[in-house]
Amino acid sequence: MRKPVALRLSAALGTLALAAATGVVLSMPTASAASAGATGYATQNGGTTGGAGGTTVKATTGTQIHEALCGRASTSTPITIQVEGTVTVGNTAKVSGAGCNTAAGVIELKGISNVTLVGVGSGAVFDQIGIHIRQSSNIIVQNVTVQNVKKSGSPTSNGGDAIGMESDVHNVWVDHATLIASGGESEGYDGLFDMKDSTQYVTLSYSILRNSGRGGLVGSSDSDLANGPVTFHHNRYENIDSRTPLLRGATAHIYNNYYVSLNESGINPRAGGKAKVDNNYFKDSKDVLGTFYTDLPGYWQVSGNIFDNVTWSEPGEDNNPAGPNPTSNTTVGIPYAYSLDAATCVPSIVTATAGANNGLKVSDGNCAATTPTASATSNPTSTATATPTATATSTPGGTNLSIGADADGSSKASGTSYGNVRDGDTSTYWSPAGSTGSISIKWGSATTVSKINIREASGATGNIGSWRVLNADTGAVLTSGSGAGAISFTSTSLKKVTFEITGSTATPRVAEFETYA
Repeated sequence: MRKPVALRLSAALGTLALAAATGVVLSMPTASAASAGATGYATQNGGTTGGAGGTTVKATTGTQIHEALCGRASTSTPITIQVEGTVTVGNTAKVSGAGCNTAAGVIELKGISNVTLVGVGSGAVFDQIGIHIRQSSNIIVQNVTVQNVKKSGSPTSNGGDAIGMESDVHNVWVDHATLIASGGESEGYDGLFDMKDSTQYVTLSYSILRNSGRGGLVGSSDSDLANGPVTFHHNRYENIDSRTPLLRGATAHIYNNYYVSLNESGINPRAGGKAKVDNNYFKDSKDVLGTFYTDLPGYWQVSGNIFDNVTWSEPGEDNNPAGPNPTSNTTVGIPYAYSLDAATCVPSIVTATAGANNGLKVSDGNCAATTPTASATSNPTSTATATPTATATSTPGGTNLSIGADADGSSKASGTSYGNVRDGDTSTYWSPAGSTGSISIKWGSATTVSKINIREASGATGNIGSWRVLNADTGAVLTSGSGAGAISFTSTSLKKVTFEITGSTATPRVAEFETYA
């Protein structure tokens, strides 16, 4: 008979506990942020780029992480924080400043945007301290280990969640993380990866979730239904009792994951939740898919999965297992491109790529591991002082397609107008209401665009820092960088193109937003 997670911890966990107790950082390969971008639903809704285009800061304690956030010019100034060493409740204090809203005893990403938190060097271990993302957007967490976070006992942090997201969070990419507990709720732990209270457009990729009563949820109750969509791919769930994940009303795309020893239940869509479950490998587990512990049904679309020594319970009033021969009872449309590894190779490819300090290896889509080119590793500074430089200087040739088009944006400062950016007059301009914002050019029919030219108003040259160019029809990020000027990208047919300013050194003033075929 399979025992619950609290009774099945192996000698490997003892090694981790000993390392934490003695202050030893286990020897790990050097790693840094990968140049490959976000995947899955995190690419939608404008995309997820984290601190791209901003400064890079090094931190070895939780307090230093908070200091890096608080030292920014604003809560949206892009920043990459490289973390090395062991972060604990004891070295994580509350810090105040223009760019943050922090709390002691938890890594607090609250009311902020445009942040990358990445483990480097010998590794980043968040020991008994959780990462809390709240009222925030465009966040990347990569290459970190978060272990033994408790909601009861001592110390407590983040409600017992390793990574928890809540209260109007969107566009988060968690990648190559290792999330570990040492038991279930009776031992003081909660979820490893929880999303609730309007958390949307999230991807969890190439991560390990292990030794927990609860893998994670999307929606905290049967009335918390405004969460998702979420993508889970190339993750390893091992020795988990349930919630891999629990979906309340949410949509999830779940592909190429490796599930080992799901002790009570696994993927659990309920209250209208939908899961597209493709090419996963389930091994030595029970009730890996279905609606459990409720009479509020959920739905699934299945294809290409392998069920290796999986047992199924009998259907009942509060249990509707999908097996023993799972078939689809809904369809789920996926808006982004993705490649599926064959389910037969999922155990080997996930073992080779998932988790922190694994070289940030990813699948090439054909069951082979590859290592993206590293980035975000050069010369971190102690404060965010670098001045972005323009990405290009030459003016594109041809007809400016913005003349005669329409324009709109996210906000406008008093005395400025969206239309000023497409009137051919550099003496007029648009400014956002704050230090960041977006401006768009739009047409009544599809128009092919491959270049734009952003002209700053007189006296404001160099104010624009980091930016993204978006296909506003689909939310896809066409390119990103820093500094105004001529910008090229793959030729795209669209009705609306958006220039989103994600960082600035002073109030941006866009005199002209020119577009070219």
